[in-house]
Amino acid sequence: MAEKHQLTLKDIARELGLAVSTVSRALKSHPDISDETIKLVKDYAKEHHYVPNLLAVNFRKSKTFNIGLVIPELVHQFFSTIISGVLQEANDKGYNVLICQSNEKLSDEKKVAQALLNSRVDGVIISLSNETEDYSHLKEFLDAEIPVVQVDKIIEGFDTPKVVVNDYSGAYQAVDYLIGQGYQKVAHLRGRLIVQHSNERHRGYAEAMEQHKLPIKEDYIRICDLQTEKEGYTYAREMMNLPEPPDAIFCVTDLVALGVMEYLREKNIKVPEEVGVIGFSNWQLGEIIRPTLSTVHQPGFELGVKATELLLDKINNGSSSPNIKVVLDADLIIRDSVRKL
Repeated sequence: MAEKHQLTLKDIARELGLAVSTVSRALKSHPDISDETIKLVKDYAKEHHYVPNLLAVNFRKSKTFNIGLVIPELVHQFFSTIISGVLQEANDKGYNVLICQSNEKLSDEKKVAQALLNSRVDGVIISLSNETEDYSHLKEFLDAEIPVVQVDKIIEGFDTPKVVVNDYSGAYQAVDYLIGQGYQKVAHLRGRLIVQHSNERHRGYAEAMEQHKLPIKEDYIRICDLQTEKEGYTYAREMMNLPEPPDAIFCVTDLVALGVMEYLREKNIKVPEEVGVIGFSNWQLGEIIRPTLSTVHQPGFELGVKATELLLDKINNGSSSPNIKVVLDADLIIRDSVRKL
């Protein structure tokens, strides 16, 4: 006689036309799942005598002492400092780190997330791609009781611990300083609208302008989707050819600022005498170029250390560990690309 098949989550999902993760959450009465769906799943499970596979559950809960780290770019000065912080803290605590790159693409982020899920990591630290709006692929970790910590680029609605820089304060300091030095027509090369830290930096820019009763002109705002040097160059060219060009440009990253300064140098527009420039990140290149680049420092190493501390706390203490948000200070660094007018 053939052995009777034991009902699985996949069986229930297939019969009800639901995702496996939805079935798993419904059986746990997860708040993200509607009461109607929870009742549907539980009634079906009861009627068909569903029994959780305790062996599989225990297998998932056994520690591997591996954690995953998903970063948008590996060859990137800021993200490399986050990686260093994660590696130091994890290795000090006896954990290995599996480092993955999303290439700033949601599709790649989903692929590496699935790979880490299949690898049975104990937890995941992630800095989201610029394309990430939906986080259903990350909920699968929580469904499998694998904790997640977001670092730097986050989604507020995804309920996990988070570690970020005070992007708003850093941007406000930068623009307030520009205005205090006599620059009155301040432009902003910002990041994508869906990226949390880009919005916070734009908010800091806008509030500094409003505080000083200076107009925010549409012509002075450009969106840098990729945050590249090329975009900085292109948008600097557009702005400096306006009938009334800006006298200062605040950039979402140092790389964008380098593109701005390259264009200004080509056109013999003097920095900082004619145009002041401030970046955001504090890349080493900012100290090498001439004039040296004023910027906002992001403590990448500290971000990595703190994110790892929170993740290991989640791994060891589970639901008793709160989903806190840690905000680290961003400091303005004044160099030669800004001066008193």
